[in-house]
Amino acid sequence: MSGFLAGLCVAILPLLAAGFWLGRRTARPQNLGDLGTPVEHATFETLHTASLAAPPLRSGLTEETARKSARRLRSLLGTDALCLTDRKDVLVWDGVGDHHRTEIMELLAGPLESGRGEAFPLTCDAPDCPVRWAVVAPLTVDDRVHGALVACAPRESAVLVRAAGEVARWVSVQLELADLDQSRTRLIEAEIKALRAQISPHFIFNSLAVIASFVRTDPERARELLLEFADFTRYSFRKHGDFTTLADELHAIDHYLALVRARFGDRLSVTLQIAPEVLPVALPFLCLQPLVENAVKHGLEGAADKCHIQITAQDAGAEALVVIEDDGAGMDPVLLRRILAGEVSPSGGIGLSNVDDRLRQVYGDDYGLVIETAVGAGMKVTARLPKYQPGVHSAGRLTRE
Repeated sequence: MSGFLAGLCVAILPLLAAGFWLGRRTARPQNLGDLGTPVEHATFETLHTASLAAPPLRSGLTEETARKSARRLRSLLGTDALCLTDRKDVLVWDGVGDHHRTEIMELLAGPLESGRGEAFPLTCDAPDCPVRWAVVAPLTVDDRVHGALVACAPRESAVLVRAAGEVARWVSVQLELADLDQSRTRLIEAEIKALRAQISPHFIFNSLAVIASFVRTDPERARELLLEFADFTRYSFRKHGDFTTLADELHAIDHYLALVRARFGDRLSVTLQIAPEVLPVALPFLCLQPLVENAVKHGLEGAADKCHIQITAQDAGAEALVVIEDDGAGMDPVLLRRILAGEVSPSGGIGLSNVDDRLRQVYGDDYGLVIETAVGAGMKVTARLPKYQPGVHSAGRLTRE
């Protein structure tokens, strides 16, 4: 992301130079004493207008986002008219002369194909129409032309050609950031789907078999387990939100462990130590449950004797510290490194790499899983979760701050 932010800075610096010139045309004389010189006032007006135009564009190029940003973009350029197009049609026309829509789209064929800006004279039979010249600046993301910004004016202007090109570059950066946001959302959704697909069919079949075994001997127990199973699957396959709270995730884990205990009885013991103040902390959905499932799988299912799992969540200042530890068979550290590198293993380690990747994507590389293990020494998995992270909200998807 840092490379794209640097690109944003590079794109906006020439825009400021254009803003100095354009600002002198449109700057209001009042309150100049509060803002300094006319050039400083023009700079402020340019930055403020750009900041108002940016949020809609961060959702991509559509009729709605074009409509919301077009007036701000026209204000930046100080032109009589401005339109935004995709590759097929004019999305919005702001200002006078919208009867030129068809002519503009005919002129766009070359710039949309080449990706280079051009200026064209316009033909018009309306004597009172001030639009006589169009400057076309393509909107390009990853070497793909998505559409164009077209600035219309009464006459040819070399300054307008340069200014329109810089504004188009700035718009392209916003669209590139929108693409990144959408790609990130799709990646997170794909990884959640992968986790859901990984929920072991054996676990589902075994849970239903355990429930069935109690139907005749202990109907009330069968009913309780069926409700546990329903609550667990309802949470795991919910369709809204990329984030949840630590409280909700632990609640789902409790349903999962109730089903496991019903199957293994006294072979499994679980200790939970949860600090109440960390329960509202937001975290990626299905982030801890795979770690507990991994502890059960490697700590119990392959062992003949008992297994103990300890789950702790502590308040660590600006972070919540979650530790899941088992005294089971452990793992070869070399194999663990291969799992975290994304290699598929027959032991079902996809959950570990998936959780590690998502934590790093959301919080940064400093927040991946810390895993301590050795063959025969059990496994200890530690996850640090920032209590407050811009854009992370338990009520729904990742948002832009």
